[in-house]
Amino acid sequence: MYELRYEAPKTLKAASALLAAEKGVARILAGGTDILVQMHSDMIEPVLVVDIKNIKELRSIKKTKDGTRFGAAVTGMELMRDANFGKDWPGVLDGVKLIGSIQVKGRATVAGNLCNGSPAADSVPPMIAAGAIATVAGPKGTRDVPVADIVTGPGKTSLKKGEIIVSFLLPKRAKRSGDAYLRFTPRTEMDIAVVGCAVNVTLDKDGICTDAKVTLGAVAATVLVVDKAAKALIGTKLDDAAMEKLAAACSAACKPIDDKRGTKEYRIKVAGVLARRAAAIALTRAG
Repeated sequence: MYELRYEAPKTLKAASALLAAEKGVARILAGGTDILVQMHSDMIEPVLVVDIKNIKELRSIKKTKDGTRFGAAVTGMELMRDANFGKDWPGVLDGVKLIGSIQVKGRATVAGNLCNGSPAADSVPPMIAAGAIATVAGPKGTRDVPVADIVTGPGKTSLKKGEIIVSFLLPKRAKRSGDAYLRFTPRTEMDIAVVGCAVNVTLDKDGICTDAKVTLGAVAATVLVVDKAAKALIGTKLDDAAMEKLAAACSAACKPIDDKRGTKEYRIKVAGVLARRAAAIALTRAG
């Protein structure tokens, strides 16, 4: 049996100081849907848990001249209920909606989904495809980090001791843009992705793709940004030939493992199929 200290600071500075000063294992509690399960399963034994839900600047959703910013302690259900979030970034919301049950989304956060470091996290591929930026605060000040650079491996992040994700910025959308996220699971709900794929596209007035980003989850140690897949779409109207190249590039990029949910070969095949389907949805939303 070990002693556990629980703190619920009301300021970012206090939270960062607590984490920086702790010599033992410390964890941040945003929603608790990952950390509490891991503690009950004896996967982790932190001596300090810092609850960040009482920190005001971590709890807001705002539209600004630069885009949409939402706090690290904003829950999935709060994002789903926001009047503008799903209109601006439906693909990101696709991923948020897949984070567990309604009860889980009532507590879970995108920041927690990201920092848990799971290759199969559902909100992370569409956030990266959107070009999301995380604002990180710590003892040495504040810095902006692309979401793509936060997770460095399963269960590992680039955050330094005492650092906390404060918020995420989704950039202002260009006209005629659309995004989508799809995942494949053995069950329809409450399961972990065998493969996930996010596609974000921008079209010109003639329907030709001028910009694209394609990401894959659950097929490597971290989310993959598939530049060759994006290049297959740019300059096209996302016709069949472009879609074939997209699918082939996604399958070729995969570096999956075999596990009880799927073989390597299966994941590689599914990645291409999901990419085509996600791109078709993104195209419709952009149009």
